[in-house]
Amino acid sequence: MSFYSYKNANASCCPGMISGNATDGLQEKVCVQVKRVYDSALWQEQIDNAVVTITSYAQVSNTCGCANACGCANACGCGDCGSCGNCGCDGCNACGEAVAPNSPPKPPITFESCRSSTTEAAIRNLSVERLCDRPCFARVRCTVDVPIDILFVDSRCVEYIGKGVVSVDRDVLLSIPDESIVPYTLDAMASAICVSGCFIGNNQFKMTVCVTIVLKVLADVEILVPSYGFCAIPPAEEFADSVCEEFFSLPLYPSASACNYGTVSAVNTGCTCGQNCRCNHNGCGHAGNSCACH
Repeated sequence: MSFYSYKNANASCCPGMISGNATDGLQEKVCVQVKRVYDSALWQEQIDNAVVTITSYAQVSNTCGCANACGCANACGCGDCGSCGNCGCDGCNACGEAVAPNSPPKPPITFESCRSSTTEAAIRNLSVERLCDRPCFARVRCTVDVPIDILFVDSRCVEYIGKGVVSVDRDVLLSIPDESIVPYTLDAMASAICVSGCFIGNNQFKMTVCVTIVLKVLADVEILVPSYGFCAIPPAEEFADSVCEEFFSLPLYPSASACNYGTVSAVNTGCTCGQNCRCNHNGCGHAGNSCACH
């Protein structure tokens, strides 16, 4: 099971929400080694006409995406081959013919999509200038390189993934700690996704990219924190496709906490409308015990 499984009967020893006084159960002060964030700032922008050069690429699939018995993909523009070998598309000339592994893409190249491959971005050309008129602040200039994966297909309908970098220049103000034996560092976290793009030749793509960048001032420190003690690690819960597990975990009786029964009037059960209805006087509202529901 996990920390948050309903089977975990030792929830008081696990991470989660606190009920009652948060200081209850504190046992000691613990020294932990962490990265302290002294300052952080976020930018989000749309970069139009960003030119990205792919430095490497690899095939996502080594076949022509064959979609019929002939082995030819309609996506190649061949239509229905009818019989093996009649398809005129490159790479689909024979039934089930595979494209050679690591073969270079054949033009024309069609852009599909791109997104950041990791949240870790690189910082280069870093310049930190402290400001005399604003103590503890500095002008930080740098270039943030956001790694991205670009998906594209060639004329044979073979899909490739290329590695590239979107570079963003930043010129900002950040709070910088004083000089110390343990130095501070600047770190960048980034995420990017492409809105549109096209291949312009020479291993380059022109794209519209939405970029989010978080620039952080960090330092490796040892800090004292209050502790509830060590976590009690529960045993792993094996996955079982049991149809009754979720049902058996439900409470036996429904909860009444959401209802305000003090405002509910008497219910007449002698009505003939097929349900219990509130009536404004003894008996139903109309002759023949027809229910006057309101």
